[in-house]
Amino acid sequence: MISRIDLRGDALPEGSALRDLLPRADFDVSAALEKVRPICEAVHHRGDAALIDYAEKFDGVRLDQVRVPAAAIERALAELDPAVRAALEESIRRARIVHREQRRTAHTTQVVPGGTVTEKWVPVDRVGLYAPGGRAVYPSSVIMNVVPAQEAGVESIALASPAQAEFEGLPHPTILAACALLGVDEVYAAGGATAVAMFAYGTESCPPANLVTGPGNIWVAAAKRYFTGKIGIDAEAGPTEIAILADDTADPVHVAADLISQAEHDPLAAAVLVTDSVALADAVEKELQPQVAATKHIEDRITPALAGRQSAIVLVSGVDEGLRVVNAYGAEHLEIQTADATSVADRVTNAGAIFIGPWAPVSLGDYAAGSNHVLPTGGCACHSSGLSVQSFLRGIHIVDYTRDALAEVAHHVVTLAEAEDLPAHGAAIKARFEWKVPSK
Repeated sequence: MISRIDLRGDALPEGSALRDLLPRADFDVSAALEKVRPICEAVHHRGDAALIDYAEKFDGVRLDQVRVPAAAIERALAELDPAVRAALEESIRRARIVHREQRRTAHTTQVVPGGTVTEKWVPVDRVGLYAPGGRAVYPSSVIMNVVPAQEAGVESIALASPAQAEFEGLPHPTILAACALLGVDEVYAAGGATAVAMFAYGTESCPPANLVTGPGNIWVAAAKRYFTGKIGIDAEAGPTEIAILADDTADPVHVAADLISQAEHDPLAAAVLVTDSVALADAVEKELQPQVAATKHIEDRITPALAGRQSAIVLVSGVDEGLRVVNAYGAEHLEIQTADATSVADRVTNAGAIFIGPWAPVSLGDYAAGSNHVLPTGGCACHSSGLSVQSFLRGIHIVDYTRDALAEVAHHVVTLAEAEDLPAHGAAIKARFEWKVPSK
């Protein structure tokens, strides 16, 4: 059901050589880019009409309009299962606690007497948020996108999710109910690349956005790449992934359950166990069989995900070697199930989010830890962070110098301008003074 990679014995290679030994899904955004290009341009030139045509083609439903009526959003909340509502409200409450603490305030630094630099933080004007709706419904992703945007102070928030034929062309009602709970009333029935294009270009119904965030499939990732430079994006999200660093103290029942929990997202989902314990590896393999058999989505998602090239049990010589492997892998979700897991987690440098010990499974982070589950995938955790309040803020430097403060440093500015063969830069300094800038 899941392959093994044995890295014991030999010295582990460095850098990309180690990364090349580790499992990873095939995810060719470049190839998908050429397929989404005409879709995006159709939305550019035909606006809502193109969105309606593509909803019929891809989602099997002919829309009357792209924007979801306010009454439909209100009705979805009124009809929501009370238990689901309570769970969503608790998830929102916890996410607000965490993300509110991420707010940033302006800070002024006095560089010299009379010379200050202030950094102020300004939210983007308008964001387009995406909540997937293909194999599963993700109201949790609505929360993870909306809450940090709201806490950042974004004034204009729009959300898109695919049209659903079984709900008369509306997004899934649980998506709409989550929007209602969050106070988001601008919602569109648009999916995949069409949704990103709608936010990038704007249409008759939807004004353009400055930034688009949210997880999605390869078509969403390709559309984000297509519009990079025109709009801000959070990341090109690939298939979800979990890595678990575990030793012989880990419970194989927990480990197997956590691997399966990510495998049920998608047949390309990655489930990776890194361990120095052959006994644990054997026990986890044995435990996978009955747990998979007892769950849902076996044939279409879980089995192909666990058996795919992106999933494996990686055997290492010790926890130190395991740390090297998981840092090279840069997992979206990394669980540490070892002795002294907290200190081991402190040594992790590359991960989207880290889950410490047996009582912090990834599922908790997906819904109700308070952390954000929109995280870097495909090894991008080595250079990128998950979605947060900062994702929706722009830092602006404000420079305030007096005449004396400028005069004190003027000769350095002129010298550097001349060193770069930009004499007009230096002349802009000299023009402010009646005397020649002294040499020092």
